[in-house]
Amino acid sequence: MTVSTIAVLDYGSGNLHSATRALARTGARVEVTSDHKVALAADGLVVPGVGAFAACMEGLRAVRGERIIGQRLAGGRPVLGICVGMQILFERGVEFGVEAEGCGEWPGTVERLQADVLPHMGWNTVEAPGNSTLFAGIDPGTRFYFVHSYAAQTWELPTPERLAPPALTWADHGGKFLAAVENGALSATQFHPEKSGDAGAELLRNWVRSL
Repeated sequence: MTVSTIAVLDYGSGNLHSATRALARTGARVEVTSDHKVALAADGLVVPGVGAFAACMEGLRAVRGERIIGQRLAGGRPVLGICVGMQILFERGVEFGVEAEGCGEWPGTVERLQADVLPHMGWNTVEAPGNSTLFAGIDPGTRFYFVHSYAAQTWELPTPERLAPPALTWADHGGKFLAAVENGALSATQFHPEKSGDAGAELLRNWVRSL
């Protein structure tokens, strides 16, 4: 049986240790790295992220992480973004009135949630579509762990006629926002699967199995 290799991108942000432990429990061989060769050669790349959008992008660019992501996707090589690691995949983020440029893998802007209580911290349900790979075998109504005040609240990427549409998973906190996206080789979750107990562990196993 072949063991999948997972590179967790180290760019100065993110729950590297908890993400690494959670991924290792799937049976994959996991390495935290900022080395281009290692990140490009791995079966899967995980991009974590905690903190402000602009600061995460600054750290990502410092290790040329946006190029790693782009090169992997150009070759159809799987990438999984987590929390702010999902947000930076969009074109831009706006925090405290300051706009920062993201990786631009998906069109759209990450903005502040329209909720009375922020941050959105704790367990919440999600609405996953039937064509989801990440949520396969996970019961509807299952809760996942969120910690954020910003999110992508619209999906703006058109689907070409001959391609399968992306699997979009939504959640609600003062309004709908994207909780997960599965778009070809690029997947991402706004919640933290590594902090989401058995459900998060199953989601990570589903992703590793798909590599």
